Amino acid sequence: MMQQKCALQLYTLRDECKADFPNVLRELKRMGWAGVQFAGYQGYEPEALAEVMLETGLHIKYQRVKEELDQVIAEAQLFKTRDLVISSTPEDLRNASGYMEVRKRLNEARERLRQEKMRISYHNHAFEFDTTIEGRSTLEYLLEPTADNLLLAEIDVYWVKKGGKDLVSYLSPYSGRMPIIHLKDMTRDDVQTFAEIGERSIDFKPVLSWGERNGVEWYVVEQDRCRKDPMVCVQTSLPTCLASLQKLNNRGCHIGASTYMAGSRKSFML
Repeated sequence: MMQQKCALQLYTLRDECKADFPNVLRELKRMGWAGVQFAGYQGYEPEALAEVMLETGLHIKYQRVKEELDQVIAEAQLFKTRDLVISSTPEDLRNASGYMEVRKRLNEARERLRQEKMRISYHNHAFEFDTTIEGRSTLEYLLEPTADNLLLAEIDVYWVKKGGKDLVSYLSPYSGRMPIIHLKDMTRDDVQTFAEIGERSIDFKPVLSWGERNGVEWYVVEQDRCRKDPMVCVQTSLPTCLASLQKLNNRGCHIGASTYMAGSRKSFML
C-alpha cells in the first residue's frame, strides 16, 4: 500500500484557523490529509493543538531561529517533528551581505539542531532570484549542495516556475537534501496567480516522479490566496495529488535512498 505523503501548509487556511483551529485540523483529517505544516498558531496554545494533530514540520521566521532557538526546539519536540523550515528572509537582509549572514547563522543553528536530531530547511519565494552572489542566484547560494552547508531545501515549485526555470532541472542538485517540497498550481491566465492542484499550468508528474526517486518525504500543498472558499480549494487539491502519486506507485516508482542527511519520516495521527 502506498504511504500517504500529502500534507497541507496551514497558511492556506489562516483565517479558518483563527476562528477554530482544532476543528480545522479535524476536518483536514476527515478529508484525508496525512499531515499539516504550521505557519504560526493563530493565538492558540501549541499544547492544545498538539493534542489533535499530525505534524510534518514548523514554518518559522528567521528571527526566531536567531533569537529563540531553544523555544523553537521545544515547540518542535512538542509536535514530534524534526523539521524546521525558514519561511522567508527579512526584507532588510535581502541583499548580498544579508544573505551571507542568513546562511552563516542558519548553519550555526543547524549544529545545535543536530544535537536534537533535527533538520533545518529554507522555503523560497521569487525574490531570491533577484540578487546574485558569486555569479549564482541567492537561492542557489543559500542551498548550495556541499558538505559544509547544512541548510536543506524546501523548494516551492510555483515560485520556481514563476521565475522562468525548468522545474526538474532546478530540483536536480537537491537530491537527498529536500525532505519536504511545496506544491502549488498556477492559473491559466495572464495573472498567473495561485490555484488548486490540477489547474494544469504546472505539470506535476515529472516533479513527483523526481521526488519519489530522490528522497522527498512529504509533498506539502499550499495556496497563498484562494479565489473561492479555502476549505473547498484544499478539498479539490488533495485527490489530484493522491491520484498522481498513486499512478507513480503503480508504475513501480519508489523512494530512492537519500544520500545526505535525510532521515526517517516522523508523524503522529490525529
